[in-house]
This record gives sequence, structure tokens and C-alpha cells, in this order.
Amino acid sequence: MKALYIKGVHLYEILQRAKESKVEICGFLLGQEREDRFFVEEIVFTKNKLDSPIEFEVDPLETLEVFQIAEKEGLEIIGIFHSHINSPHYPSGKDLKGMNLWRNVWLIVSTLGTYGAFILKNGEIKEIGVVILD
Repeated sequence: MKALYIKGVHLYEILQRAKESKVEICGFLLGQEREDRFFVEEIVFTKNKLDSPIEFEVDPLETLEVFQIAEKEGLEIIGIFHSHINSPHYPSGKDLKGMNLWRNVWLIVSTLGTYGAFILKNGEIKEIGVVILD
């Protein structure tokens, strides 16, 4: 079964920053994929270039910096994370467009305290498990 494995401290930090922000937060999940399992080893927060409470965009130069961090540390960009403010953690229409470009795991957290991980498979959004590690 496909699943995202993430340390509790990483998920907590993402949820906390989301709750404290007036705009959608965003960033990248760095780690490794092994046999349909995505293991997060590091999270990298990025600035929401749109400074918006309803959508996000990461600056291409900042994205390049994250690729360089991943390469230096021997990791891959295995996913993207962002928040939804006062709305469910399910992907929006704009998220679907982004998922078509970035075909990796999308971790979406809600300021309501919920979260989920999603992938795009055969044009359909599929929710995958989230396993919290110590």
C-alpha cells in the first residue's frame, strides 16, 4: 500500500505554521521512495510567492535551491506540502493542476487540524496513508 511516512515533529511543525499563518504555507518534502513508500527525512518551508490565503506558488529560484539542498544531502524531492485555511484538506481544482505538473506526493494540511496525502494516478486523485513516525 502506498503511504507517506513522516516524523511526528515534522507534521506538527507544518500544522503549527499553518495555524499561525494568514496565508497558505508551502514547502517540499525531501526523502526517499522505496517500494511505494515515501519516507520524509527533511521538510523545507518556502515562501508563498502569492501571499494568498486561498492559493500558493513557490518562486522558481527557491525551488532550484531546494533541488540543490536535496542533491547535496543525497535525497529526492518526494513531495510538496501546503495548507488550506479554514477548509478541508482535500485537493482543490488548482491543486489538481499542480499535481499534473508535480507528480509526487502532495501533503495538504488544514488549519482545522486535519491532513492527508494524495497522489495523482491515471488522472484521478488518490488519497494514500500517512504513517507518523517517532
